Amino acid sequence: MVKRVSLSDAECPVARSLDGIGDWWSLLIVRDAFDGARRFGEFQKSLRISKGILASRLQGLVALGVLAVTSASDGSAWQDYVLTPKGEALFPVIVALRQWGEAFCYRPGEPHSELVDRKDGKTLAPLIVRNADGEIIRARDTIVMKI
Repeated sequence: MVKRVSLSDAECPVARSLDGIGDWWSLLIVRDAFDGARRFGEFQKSLRISKGILASRLQGLVALGVLAVTSASDGSAWQDYVLTPKGEALFPVIVALRQWGEAFCYRPGEPHSELVDRKDGKTLAPLIVRNADGEIIRARDTIVMKI
């Protein structure tokens, strides 16, 4: 098995981000946290992931500051995993992945889940990248500059 190389010191922000949250289980845990999961058992039931892998990923997300461990909201002896502001900042990432998946990973008419606005049930507008002046910008309009 190939040993995983750490990207924590990479110059590229994409590489550093992937080092912490780039495996699919971590992103699916974050997705489930946005959907309201808070308990170990809720994540385990939703993801059908082994307890060992789930414990490892939750520990990593807590260490990274994406999730925080709190006393259970119902006063029981359990603990809850809640998104921190750092974790909540991943919402556009999850939405972008979802929208890309909806556009490219399903056959026309194939059923799938849909993320909608809670207040009116309408689907979300596609995410659009804009420059500082609010103009739509595409990949070909950008360059990477080292600072």
